[in-house]
Amino acid sequence: MSEAGRSGVIAARSIAEACRAVLFTADPREKAMAARAVARAWHSGRLAHVFDVAMPDRPLRPEKPELLPPNRMPKRGRAGSERARIAMLHALAHIEYVAIDLAFDCAGRFGAALPRDFVDDWIGVGADEAMHFALLDRRLRAMGSFYGAHPAHDGLWETAEKTRDDLTARLALVPMALEARGLDVTPATVARFEAAGDSASARILTRIYADEIRHVAAGTKWFESWCEMAGHIPTETWQALIAQHFLGVVKPPFNDSARHAAGLTLDYYGTLAAAR
Repeated sequence: MSEAGRSGVIAARSIAEACRAVLFTADPREKAMAARAVARAWHSGRLAHVFDVAMPDRPLRPEKPELLPPNRMPKRGRAGSERARIAMLHALAHIEYVAIDLAFDCAGRFGAALPRDFVDDWIGVGADEAMHFALLDRRLRAMGSFYGAHPAHDGLWETAEKTRDDLTARLALVPMALEARGLDVTPATVARFEAAGDSASARILTRIYADEIRHVAAGTKWFESWCEMAGHIPTETWQALIAQHFLGVVKPPFNDSARHAAGLTLDYYGTLAAAR
């Protein structure tokens, strides 16, 4: 970790300061190390459960990758080719990079209103995302590429900006819609990598898939807890939020078994899917 990134984490006395330090670490590899350092400090009791600083509206970003609108992203190439596989791994690495910020922003932005267990879960999610990024970055380098070698888009962080004042919307969209979508598509992606003879990449994606089930489960748990405190019906609240703001991210095919394992039962998404 760079001296600036290391000093930010070391100087933090509260979990909010530590989360902010991760968000203000731009270099991708340093961000991953900072995230894991904060998780160790939190779980060892070196950070106070105190929310004394605000989270930034936008984290710092490195010069690369170049961020483009989704409709300007280049084609990935012939399916199964090494070029296409590198492009896919790069896109997934970018998702994991931004997911580090999403997890630490969630803990630091919303943790004051919830039990300590909420912070436990989202700091754990952030550490997982950091590990996922490191695995994908290492794999890209083994294939002669690196994170930042290709453009990426900023749609994932835009969801954080849309939901920065509403925990229910953040949980409904990020873990319970976007990450749940990852559960739907990852098995087929793994199969394509296996068919191309790239078992090393397939193993990484399989590891990420297992962790993401836990992440969706954490989102569903806290969404239901927040709805219970507010006197709302979780399934109806989720459906209303998705229909109002995010319907495009809920579409078949669905991995019903993985979603069910994460607590995201058909009661949540079946009605919306049937209405499409």
